Amino acid sequence: MSFVTRLLARAEPIFSEARERDAVAIAAVHAASFQRGWGEDEFQRLLLDRAVVAHRATVGRTLIGFILSRAAADEAEILSTAIAPAWRGRGLARPLLDLNLRRLAGHGVRAVFLEVDGANAPACRLYRGAGFLEVGRRQGYYDSGATALVLRRDFG
Repeated sequence: MSFVTRLLARAEPIFSEARERDAVAIAAVHAASFQRGWGEDEFQRLLLDRAVVAHRATVGRTLIGFILSRAAADEAEILSTAIAPAWRGRGLARPLLDLNLRRLAGHGVRAVFLEVDGANAPACRLYRGAGFLEVGRRQGYYDSGATALVLRRDFG
């Protein structure tokens, strides 16, 4: 095992609030995770938006995951979340999601919505395991023609 691999294997991720300065790294993880990545400018605008709740997972100085939600009144929508490809399958998405949901609940949000590709089995398992229920479908929603599942989680 190489030195870098051993070092990364021992590193513990830190989960914290994302800031405007994270826009470049978030855009890179997003581009590696989705067919159409959002640009740095898009993430910078979101991170400056007071209605957006954003968290990140880092190892050392490297951003390895993120989640962004936008709250409106007592509802919120998860806009995007991703874990860098090299870090997937290590159980990092759930604590990142839980942190974001706790913060939203603390802001008085009573329901959270999201759309997820129905063919994305790991994401569907993540959200269902966190208490999200399917409340709708959008046939052919994605450029690939895939169906988006509309999920909802209520608090309290």
